[in-house]
Amino acid sequence: MSNPIIRLEGVQKVFHTDEVETHAVSDVQLEIPRGQYVCIAGPSGSGKTTLLSLLGLLDTPTAGTYLLDGKPVSSLSGRERARVRNEQLGFVFQSFNLIGDLSVAENIELPLTYRDMPASERRRRVEAALERVGMSHRGRHLPAQLSGGQQQRVAVARAVAGEPLVLLADEPTGNLDSKNGDAVMGLLHELHRAGTTIVMVTHNPEYARHAQRTIHLFDGRIVEESHHERGA
Repeated sequence: MSNPIIRLEGVQKVFHTDEVETHAVSDVQLEIPRGQYVCIAGPSGSGKTTLLSLLGLLDTPTAGTYLLDGKPVSSLSGRERARVRNEQLGFVFQSFNLIGDLSVAENIELPLTYRDMPASERRRRVEAALERVGMSHRGRHLPAQLSGGQQQRVAVARAVAGEPLVLLADEPTGNLDSKNGDAVMGLLHELHRAGTTIVMVTHNPEYARHAQRTIHLFDGRIVEESHHERGA
């Protein structure tokens, strides 16, 4: 793979609690090319969320190297990690993580306010993101006025408004019924077709087949990879 957007070399994550050493991620070698849609799968406790947290710079590896767009990010300072997260990574979580007393548009705009970006550009991005997820008519509503599926669409809009290098999704349908889950997966599929690099954790084998490639984890190690024509 030439010029991978993500490259992990010998990445490990070890947790120490009560004299117990837990190897959540062990010697992971991984390359993800720009524009690929990847699913991380495996049983509970296999290291899926830990690996996604490392990819999202929400946690630091105990050992190994992480290159994001060709630049080493494993040992950045806390401030630099926050900047990279804000400018280069987009997040969609199972629990939506919307701020209840901010409107839909304000929730989407908030991460952009931490950049040196004119207000007019922030508004343009918010409007474009809302249009992209079919929520333009809900910009002034509060999260509590939306259904779960609509809240997750807003969370996706917030992620893509920053025009990230990589969109990271952790069980994005976990709190949704099947109809809304299918709708969110369809939205991610459209984003991928438009060129977005996506890394998603899911327990749902049907949703995993939306991706081009599935990485199977067991006990913190990559034990298998599979490819899906549907995600192509």
